[in-house]
Amino acid sequence: MWRIWLLIDPRRALIGQFVFLGVLAFLIHFILLSTERFNWLGV
Repeated sequence: MWRIWLLIDPRRALIGQFVFLGVLAFLIHFILLSTERFNWLGV
């Protein structure tokens, strides 16, 4: 496992992971908000 961190910078890997997960979370929530069944903000 330590050989992987010699190839990949841990800071860049963690920042990339957080950005990817944040975009994925926003995408999932906006997809759910666009449906009629799962739109919890609609009247």
